[in-house]
Amino acid sequence: MSIFRRGKDIINSNINAMLDKAEDPEKMIKLMMQELEETLVDLKSSIAAKMAARTQNQKDITIFEGRVKRWAERSEMAVEKGRDDLAKEALIEKKKATDDLDAIKRDIDHLTQIIEESKSNILALEDKLQTVVQKHKLLIQRAIHAKERKEVNTSIRHATGAEAMVRFNEFENKIERMEAEADMSAVGKSDLESEFAKMESGKDVDAELDALKKSMKKTTAPKAENK
Repeated sequence: MSIFRRGKDIINSNINAMLDKAEDPEKMIKLMMQELEETLVDLKSSIAAKMAARTQNQKDITIFEGRVKRWAERSEMAVEKGRDDLAKEALIEKKKATDDLDAIKRDIDHLTQIIEESKSNILALEDKLQTVVQKHKLLIQRAIHAKERKEVNTSIRHATGAEAMVRFNEFENKIERMEAEADMSAVGKSDLESEFAKMESGKDVDAELDALKKSMKKTTAPKAENK
């Protein structure tokens, strides 16, 4: 396949369709970028060679135009001298030079067409390369965002998963046990305080009872003697 045909095939290719079918779009883009860059280098090198050939042909035109003119003059001179034989030879050489001149002109036209077509292809390939580069940047960004979303979703899934709920229930049960132990501790302390309060209040009541009894004995004793 010629470099020009390959360039046209790349230009006519549908990047989006190729990427949709690719298993690894990023790898596909890198390969496409590499192919575009290599094709551009080949096209520019080929154009340079053809421009050099056209320049040389343009120089050759002057040479062959001079030959045509010189053999035409010689044929006229031979006729003037009555040398028809030499005039025919001169006309034969003139035709050869004319044919060569026409071939060179056709070659120049062909080279010019190829050069112009190649320049157009280069511009189109450069635009497509720029598109591929942008696609590559966007794809990298999409890959980064997809990775970030995956990490977030994984974290959320773990946070709402069965394992997390088990740990949460265990923690909740532990809190409830701590609260129960605190309540039991408070109950024990209250009972102890109540027992000591009863004992302390009992002593006061006993002392008051004794005092009451003694007081009553004193008030009843004289009455008994009077009788």
